[in-house]
Amino acid sequence: MSLHTQYLESFLRSQFYMLRMDGPLPLPHRHYIAIMAAARHQCSYLINMHVDEFLKTGGIAEWLNGLEYVPQRLKNLNEINKLLAHRPWLITKEHIQKLVKTGENNWSLPELVHAVVLLAHYHALASFVFGSGINPERDPEISNGFRLISVNNFCVCDLANDNNIENASLTGGNFGIVDSLSELEALMERMKRLQEEREDEEASQEEMTTRFEKEKKESLFVVSGDTLHSFPHSDFEDDMIITSDVSRYIEDPGFGYEDFARRGEEHLPTFRAQDYTWENHGFSLVNRLYSDIGHLLDEKFRMVYNLTYNTMATHEDVDTTMLRRALFNYVHCMFGIRYDDYDYGEVNQLLERSLKVYIKTVTCYPERTTKRMYDSYWRQFKHSEKVHVNLLLMEARMQAELLYALRAITRHLT
Repeated sequence: MSLHTQYLESFLRSQFYMLRMDGPLPLPHRHYIAIMAAARHQCSYLINMHVDEFLKTGGIAEWLNGLEYVPQRLKNLNEINKLLAHRPWLITKEHIQKLVKTGENNWSLPELVHAVVLLAHYHALASFVFGSGINPERDPEISNGFRLISVNNFCVCDLANDNNIENASLTGGNFGIVDSLSELEALMERMKRLQEEREDEEASQEEMTTRFEKEKKESLFVVSGDTLHSFPHSDFEDDMIITSDVSRYIEDPGFGYEDFARRGEEHLPTFRAQDYTWENHGFSLVNRLYSDIGHLLDEKFRMVYNLTYNTMATHEDVDTTMLRRALFNYVHCMFGIRYDDYDYGEVNQLLERSLKVYIKTVTCYPERTTKRMYDSYWRQFKHSEKVHVNLLLMEARMQAELLYALRAITRHLT
């Protein structure tokens, strides 16, 4: 993240506030919730970090033996942790009522909002960790089983220095430099054409709806078709073996992301963004129940959405607004959130298949991300630009989870 210092400051401010400053939840509980969230994606890097923090802030060591050792109240978060991480659109006001009306184990609304913010933050951060190749590999010869090494074949020093990792992948593999240069030129050309079309004519509301539905349906085929084609199925079988030190923090480990638009299912409840927006609804609710966090999150969302250096690989003075918006909205599209004023035809024009595979994997199944997926899109772009993509995906995912959870809390309150 330090490749993007402005963003990093904003990120650290909000994370520090959630974990350290005055808030509804006791400090050890905050770290335990972070562990529960990271465990949904088997993110040992984050789990290890928060196990240490949990103990340092006075957490009860026995809780680290697994969920059966924690108070029922924390255990009750399992369901919302699971839904938020994998299928947030299933969260209803009934889930909220269950948590706030459970007798002696009930959660107050401020506590619940604090917990939800932490869960969404750490699910999204797991996406960033895997997308940037910083999850440690297992090593049975080391007592705790983990070593921080050149993770997922990245060398950590290369990452930090932005030593054009992509150049290494250009010379190897099946791609010539010419290919990726023309890929970049083609993307620039498409952006220019879209800009011109936009100025010429506006699509009708009906056409916009159709394009969203088309994009939503197409996202179904993105990972399933492509991954099986590119990666032997056994890679995935191996991935799904969850080690005991992670599984002790989760229930129902087999529960994962399911496409929002299941094949053959019609009339899915699309979340129309303007009915419940972060700016008009989510922000004020979260700020009211957990003071100031709304401002910090809002600053972070705006920062990443507007962050630009006006460059694309070797090109200067480029307006990348269109591209940033396509990335952000594509993540929301996979979670069933639709913007009425956005033309989803742009997603198809701007995000080629290998990038869509990468986005879907990082956002929905981060633990399956491979270096090959990272290398296969935008081969001419700097590493820092790809980290920028990861930041956008992380924040779009966090915002999507929060919108579903906060909407359910609002419905519970009305």
